[in-house]
Amino acid sequence: MEKEIAQALIKIKAVGFTIDNPITFKSGIKSPIYVDNRKLPFHPKEWKIVLNGFKEIIEKNKIDFDIIAGVESGGIPHSAALGFLLNKPSIFVRKKAKEHGTKSMIEGGSVLGKKVLLIEDLVSTGGSSLTGIESIRNEGGIVNECLVIVSYDFNEAKEAFKKAEVKLYPTTSFPIIFDNAISSGEIESIDGVKIKEWYDNPHNWAKKYGFE
Repeated sequence: MEKEIAQALIKIKAVGFTIDNPITFKSGIKSPIYVDNRKLPFHPKEWKIVLNGFKEIIEKNKIDFDIIAGVESGGIPHSAALGFLLNKPSIFVRKKAKEHGTKSMIEGGSVLGKKVLLIEDLVSTGGSSLTGIESIRNEGGIVNECLVIVSYDFNEAKEAFKKAEVKLYPTTSFPIIFDNAISSGEIESIDGVKIKEWYDNPHNWAKKYGFE
């Protein structure tokens, strides 16, 4: 599953490499690779592969839940589609409360006393996901699992989810995407070395190559 999803993301160009013009994550890390899972709904065949990947994880790990939640905005289409596929209620979690109306962080229905399965499109350091989890818990929801399309598999994210007592289940990960990009010729050998250096030391990579 992990390899199939990695190949699907590369095929639709949801994965890109910007060695000479790295992007900046919300955490401040500068990266020579980006993953744009917002492209998936435009490619229903590949999107279905991802949704079936979520379904496989749920069944394999016997994950019990009442509601599916997506974090604004990247997680919303995937959580809504998965909720429809599994005939489960779905909600979404705002990044910040509305300035008018109910000023709620949760949209769609009450999570009070309900087991909520969080869906994310991407996890790097885990900050956005854990903020969403905190919002759900603050409104009485129970969150023990988070499913994500792509995890960068950083140790700091693993530690953060462990501290929050939430199990993280990725459908695929950066190392698997990287291996498939190398084998398919998407990355030249010299660029592959730089990207591997970034993954081994993401916080200091930009300084080494003069991007700070």
